[in-house]
Amino acid sequence: MYSTDPSFVYEEENAAPAEALANNQQDLRVMLDKKNRGGKAVTLVTGFIGTEEELDKLGKMLKTKCGVGGAAKEGEIMIQGDFRDKVLLLLQKEGYKVKKSGG
Repeated sequence: MYSTDPSFVYEEENAAPAEALANNQQDLRVMLDKKNRGGKAVTLVTGFIGTEEELDKLGKMLKTKCGVGGAAKEGEIMIQGDFRDKVLLLLQKEGYKVKKSGG
């Protein structure tokens, strides 16, 4: 919106930060993904609800325990390689509700 009125105040749309849910209320999905990655497989964890800081913290913990690289952004955690079973167990130990999804 544009206004020529010098005293006009623009309303900023602030997206409310995602309320962090307790670990046992999170419903996470663990799957293997090979699409658009040049044939390389990644373990994908989706369904995380919380702040970016918590997502980064969880992603870092998973990457460290698996000993591989990856990324955490937009509510998803990508772990390089096929670590579905290991990630599933690690998340269950942390108290998350986790399901294996996909093939």
